[in-house]
Amino acid sequence: MPEIRHTPKAPTDIRPLAPGEVIGAHRHDDHQIIYAGSGVLAVTTDAGTWFAPGTRAIWVPAGCVHAHRAHGRLELHLLGLPADTNPLRLDTPTVLAVSPLLRELIVAYTRGPRAETPQRRRLRAVLLDQLRASPQQPVHLPAPTDPRLAAVCDLLHRDPADPRTLSQLGTATGAAERTLSRLFRRELGMTFPQWRTQLRLYHALRLLADETPVTTVAHHCGWSSPSAFIDVFHRAIGYTPGAHGKTR
Repeated sequence: MPEIRHTPKAPTDIRPLAPGEVIGAHRHDDHQIIYAGSGVLAVTTDAGTWFAPGTRAIWVPAGCVHAHRAHGRLELHLLGLPADTNPLRLDTPTVLAVSPLLRELIVAYTRGPRAETPQRRRLRAVLLDQLRASPQQPVHLPAPTDPRLAAVCDLLHRDPADPRTLSQLGTATGAAERTLSRLFRRELGMTFPQWRTQLRLYHALRLLADETPVTTVAHHCGWSSPSAFIDVFHRAIGYTPGAHGKTR
């Protein structure tokens, strides 16, 4: 990521982002919680991309170089925490489930006055308690470094509906299926089918944020039928694709 900006203090603020808008590579000395009140937020590092619809937030640890991209229209709620305040003990970006209560706490804290009043300290204490209870979500698309693996992943990024098996993709890129299978597990921490499902979900969320019809999304992202897409999406995200954008 070129031209890395260093902002010592992570802001606590609200920032609107237009569809497709990017906040370039930067880092903070503080931890940051990023919640998109609408649309889909993607946070990218050299290790991959974490993506969050409105029922999720993304934890970005202090010092982590990252960039943001908006899919759909976003209202980012940015909540900075000092580096010595880490209620989840996380040292890598992580997607967190956001309960209705946690959502209201984040919104109230980011919209409230910045003066350090007793009321604001109490609000922050409850918010941190809710964060500690927030489940982590596997909504992460890790990025490959091995050129053989990267070639396969690039093909699928360009066409998520590509139906080829790992063996067929290996033939197209000049790599053995067994080698690629080992690389998926070693570098990306998941099997090829698991990674492809994450990729398809990522592209599906992007399309849904642009109000693409569910049937079109299912076809574009490689599911055999809209019902198969709805089932996978519901199990992974927690609501149906048709409810996307209506969950907040």
